[in-house]
Amino acid sequence: MTSTDSSDLWLRRYHPAPDAPVRLVCFPHAGGSASFYLPVSAALQSDGDVTALQYPGRQDRRSEPNVDDIGALADRIAPVVAPLFDRPVVFFGHSMGAIIAFEVARRLKAQGHAPAMLFASGRRAPSTRREEKIHQRDDDGIVAEMKVMSGTDAQVLGDEELLRMVLPAIRSDYRAIETYGPVDTVVGCPITALVGDDDPKTTVPEAEAWRAHTTAAFGIRTYHGGHFYLGPRAAEVIALIRQTLRGAVPVG
Repeated sequence: MTSTDSSDLWLRRYHPAPDAPVRLVCFPHAGGSASFYLPVSAALQSDGDVTALQYPGRQDRRSEPNVDDIGALADRIAPVVAPLFDRPVVFFGHSMGAIIAFEVARRLKAQGHAPAMLFASGRRAPSTRREEKIHQRDDDGIVAEMKVMSGTDAQVLGDEELLRMVLPAIRSDYRAIETYGPVDTVVGCPITALVGDDDPKTTVPEAEAWRAHTTAAFGIRTYHGGHFYLGPRAAEVIALIRQTLRGAVPVG
């Protein structure tokens, strides 16, 4: 963590629940921001203290330099998240966020912290590898990819000025995730992989490969949809997270 890092920079609580017995920490996808998880926070505010990560270079942090290395991001996030482990914590990461959540969990392991569950959504396992170079495309090429993935608000894609403002962060994120791994390390927390059955970025076998990255329990859920299956399947995914949050609280 740099000398200027603080929880206020990184953590967003849209519906604070400081007395909740369990926490949910959400990690955005490439090009994503904390506000992607606003609906999740609204839906789960009675079940836990929901916190979303805000990476540098976007929204209220757009004046900060982008970080184009997964390890560097995890190094900065881990000490910010560590104080949240005064109660059970569940991690949820989508796409690039799944890998960042995994790398943060690796770093927290050395401090004796382990999430009660790590949800790895829409991302193949860290030990898998594809040759991807989207970050090397020109701006139009990156915009084309964003449209294919359907993970960016249509208003952004139709607003040239806004689009040019967010493209540096998106390119940086693509560079970070496309130059990551493969790695064969493991964490000690349970992992549940979530994947769309028509996801061009992650096949079911590639999601299944997360099994090798934990010494604890592993599960996989497949949903109908593409890379951003989360939208149409939100109710099902939120129900799964709710069940996990409630089960993470010790009884008696």
